[in-house]
Amino acid sequence: MPMERAQRFVDALLKLEEQGDIEPMVALFADDAQVSNVASPNVFSGIDGARRFWTEYKGTLGQVKSTFRNMIESGDRVALEWETQGTGRNGAAIAYEGVSIIEWDGDRVRRFFAYFDPHALGQELAHGTGPRSQVPSTTPA
Repeated sequence: MPMERAQRFVDALLKLEEQGDIEPMVALFADDAQVSNVASPNVFSGIDGARRFWTEYKGTLGQVKSTFRNMIESGDRVALEWETQGTGRNGAAIAYEGVSIIEWDGDRVRRFFAYFDPHALGQELAHGTGPRSQVPSTTPA
């Protein structure tokens, strides 16, 4: 079935974001998986690494919801173009976008890497001052 693996990943992410249920996400990863993103100096390895990565993801954010503009699946590779909106733990509004590349080994994720602007997200999380979290003024000049 086309897009089956992409949809399995999206469904697991939505369960994590909406319900805090990490197990469907962790169950997707292989024993030797590599998980990371541009903001992390670490590569998280294996199922325990995947659990730590996704626990940190959810722990960094308060309310969060990702939407997907494009899901591309070709062979053992999936590319997801997404936008994530929500709040940081400090209540600051966040909105950032990026692309995740997922490499599969059969029905398990072998490698996950997310690309986004970590500086803008860091500004939003720390101060609520990232360019995408700013709400335009509706007051006439």
